[in-house]
Amino acid sequence: MLSPELLGQDLDRFDCIIDARSPAEYALDHIPGAINCPVLNNEERATVGTLYKQESPFAAKKLGAALVAKNIANHLQEHFIHQPREWRPLVYCWRGGERSGAFAHILQRIGWKAQQLQGGYQGYRRQVIADLERWAPLAKFTVICGMTGSGKTRLLQALHGQTQVLDLEDLAAHRGSVLGGLPNQAQPSQKMFESRLWNALRQFKFHQTIYVESESKKVGCLHIPDALMDQIRQGNCVEIKADRSVRVDVLMQEYVHLELHG
Repeated sequence: MLSPELLGQDLDRFDCIIDARSPAEYALDHIPGAINCPVLNNEERATVGTLYKQESPFAAKKLGAALVAKNIANHLQEHFIHQPREWRPLVYCWRGGERSGAFAHILQRIGWKAQQLQGGYQGYRRQVIADLERWAPLAKFTVICGMTGSGKTRLLQALHGQTQVLDLEDLAAHRGSVLGGLPNQAQPSQKMFESRLWNALRQFKFHQTIYVESESKKVGCLHIPDALMDQIRQGNCVEIKADRSVRVDVLMQEYVHLELHG
């Protein structure tokens, strides 16, 4: 089993991250980059749970085993049948129990270098919270400040690929202002937002500068974790100034969808 404490450094060693939970669980939050291969779908999970409560654990396990075996077989045939012997997947479920255990066992018996995540999603979630608390004070932020429409986001985007950038608005799927909702794109859950933050931070070199746009505590309906917000507020500020006419032009370009749908 892989300890959640090693996820930050070892996640990229795996060729595939398999989330064996139901689609509903996966939609709320998952390890970044994971694909959903449920061993029980939403309806099957509910049926097995009802059987467990109303009839017996034994009856539920019989039905669950049959459904799990069928679904894993389908996933193997549809997604993994062409993978080479060296393929290295990581499998997890809700708490590192029977769902991911069954999946990982079959993959291992085939001959693949599969690992199961200890503690499953719950272990991962605890690690995300711990890592965000631990990493935030290490970050060396330079904060891009300025009035709405001054081009802060454009500067941040221009810096991508040249230096370290934490794009909070991109991770939150929101532009931060009162008009900041993106067209045809809902914001992620708070947990998913924190997963995206975790995934971004784990790839940074903390002795080097990280550029970030000045934001309030909330980006849309999402909260920036306290430890991260505190560290951002301590960063050096670079202020962008622009004439009102320039700001109006920028806002007209960035919020053109509001005019089209107004």
